[in-house]
Amino acid sequence: MTRLLIVDDEALVRAGLKMILESDDDLEVVAEADDGADAAAMVVKHRPDVVLMDIRMPRLDGLAATREVQALPDPPKVVVLTTFDLDDYVFRALQAGASGFLLKDTPPRELVQAVKVVAAGDAMLSPAVTRRLIGHFAADSRSDRQRQARERITALTDREREVLAAVGRGLSNADIGKTLFMSEATVKAHVSRVLVKLDATNRVQVAILAHDAGLLDGER
Repeated sequence: MTRLLIVDDEALVRAGLKMILESDDDLEVVAEADDGADAAAMVVKHRPDVVLMDIRMPRLDGLAATREVQALPDPPKVVVLTTFDLDDYVFRALQAGASGFLLKDTPPRELVQAVKVVAAGDAMLSPAVTRRLIGHFAADSRSDRQRQARERITALTDREREVLAAVGRGLSNADIGKTLFMSEATVKAHVSRVLVKLDATNRVQVAILAHDAGLLDGER
């Protein structure tokens, strides 16, 4: 059973998410919070596996709340909830350690599947939307970010760079294995090494770095 915490200041949104998520027998909403200021305390009290975090809340926004949650011992996965065209809060939340983001109008079946994927520790990236989001918020500092990213990936082997690019495209471990002709276990090992070498906490941060380094430019 995957335990969930919903953090959103709109009661109707929380109720809708709870109904959708608990339609699956493997998901349980163990707690709700109406502001980011209560998120960390609720995590400590209820020990959820995944937190669905709204961005705009009156006392403490989702960015600051994500940082507080990720600073806890053995923190849960955090998924940012957004209406998409907000501001750089979304991008900064991903940098702060969020495991991905979901649009609030995501179809119910996709929402359930995405939460399960995150709980399992795999990628939760919609490739097209992720690239659009990252590209939009990284545009103003493209040159500096690219330089820093390219310096960081020099520590990777050629094979690890291929895996990094595949993660940046939003591929799952299974899909990476098929693309690069490796077993899923080998892919997991490569991904783990990439995370360690790049000092990244999750696959979203790796995807951002792949974008910044220009590894996905050929797809544009």
